[in-house]
Amino acid sequence: MTNDIFIGGGGADYATQQFLNIGYANRHGLIAGATGTGKTVTLQILAEGFSAQGVPVFLSDVKGDLSGLAIAGSEGHKLHEPFMSRAETIGFSDYSYGSFPVAFWDMFGEQGHPVRTTVSEMGPLLLGQLLGLSEAQEGILNIAFRVADEDGMPLLDLKDLQALLVWVGENASTLALRYGNVSPASVGAIQRRLLVLENQGAADLFGEPALELSDLMRTDKDGRGFINILAADKLMSSPKLYATFLLWLLSELFEELPEVGDPDKPKLVFFFDEAHLLFDDAPKALVDKVEQVARLIRSKGVGVYFITQNPADVPEDILGQLGNRIQHALRAFTAKDRKELRMAAQTYRENPRFDTEEAIREVGVGEAVTSMLQKKGVPGVVERTLIRPPSSHLGPIDAGTRAVLIAQSAMADKYTTRLDRESAFEILTKRADDAAKAAAKAEEEAEEATPVLREFNAARRYAGKGVSRSSSKRTSKSSESFGGAIASVVIKELKGTTGRRIVRGILGGLFKGR
Repeated sequence: MTNDIFIGGGGADYATQQFLNIGYANRHGLIAGATGTGKTVTLQILAEGFSAQGVPVFLSDVKGDLSGLAIAGSEGHKLHEPFMSRAETIGFSDYSYGSFPVAFWDMFGEQGHPVRTTVSEMGPLLLGQLLGLSEAQEGILNIAFRVADEDGMPLLDLKDLQALLVWVGENASTLALRYGNVSPASVGAIQRRLLVLENQGAADLFGEPALELSDLMRTDKDGRGFINILAADKLMSSPKLYATFLLWLLSELFEELPEVGDPDKPKLVFFFDEAHLLFDDAPKALVDKVEQVARLIRSKGVGVYFITQNPADVPEDILGQLGNRIQHALRAFTAKDRKELRMAAQTYRENPRFDTEEAIREVGVGEAVTSMLQKKGVPGVVERTLIRPPSSHLGPIDAGTRAVLIAQSAMADKYTTRLDRESAFEILTKRADDAAKAAAKAEEEAEEATPVLREFNAARRYAGKGVSRSSSKRTSKSSESFGGAIASVVIKELKGTTGRRIVRGILGGLFKGR
């Protein structure tokens, strides 16, 4: 039992204890079921079990109920008697109340430590999916990331990316020679999407200090794993932002953690609640990435558990990799519902004692159809299981208790103060300022220059000898040339026959008078 997590009681009269073998916990899992069937409590007891085994957990708290993991349950709770009765039914003899080490996180910094990443770490693929970009727009985003990398301009927050896109638009013709066409219209479309994202609160996600994955993989002094709870009630108003952030976190774990093969227990268990948000309208490239991460991250000691209403929400290629399954009741009101119910039942190893499809439809609240991996990773026979009661408080804690726990956390001083070091925005701003100052200085020098020097600088002089000439001389030369032309005509006429006759006449008249 020391290597197992107690799930509940199965078999006849729920007397056969059901366990999740922690050695196979990194082979992923699924928690599914309609609203109100007990998925949240199942998530809570799994988090408790992993923590008790020294395995850190990361989960998102969509409704605020999971904050109760931080404090112990009590005899004064309205469900105390039903809990005790259920514990007796399933043979949970050492059931008792207790609290667990919890770290609260919040993208907006309101209900937990701020959790941030940088634009560079998010990358163009996930950011393009978050912005809903077309293929051409995503191409321009990739160009921007490449330019930032080659020019040594860190992309830390949204204003860095916005400033870089302005620069890309202004230098589109130059960049086009190297990277291909850069359409100003596409740049403008990306900027508008960034503005919408900023209005949704994404500015709080991007920045420094960025989240260090090691801070999610801590244990307390007693060796229990920390349960990291992301406040997601407000975040769920932007479902694409929520899904992209969790996928980024999963991708970072995949990129940074070393290979460990098949460890005795996972290094971290990651619960992805409302998993359908990740796959709704997702492009094939993104689904392929999720499949790749899910397939390979197991060897890095990370278990991923998808939580959703219907197994059909998860693509078949990914669903096939989820070995540990807890299926709460599914509703079957329409033909489509019945088809999905039948398909869900077919994924389990049959139990001759009951019909799996019928069991999935009939299990009550707090009961589920379960199948856990056994020796050599073989799926166990499906069982109807009564889920054990939680040891921690069922339901949310009050704001005052949460605030105290946040203030006492070792993470309080590390992430509270936002940093803003020099990055793309500051670098491009400085370049623009330097260029503006250089232009202003050149203009001032031009104003102070003499008319002759201004004309020379404007390339209106072609040789050093011509420096002394001016436009006034050119004007007088034009006048002299006009008078000279008239004089030449007169002289030429006097030299001709008519001119000689006029001269003889004048001279004859003069001598005749004598």
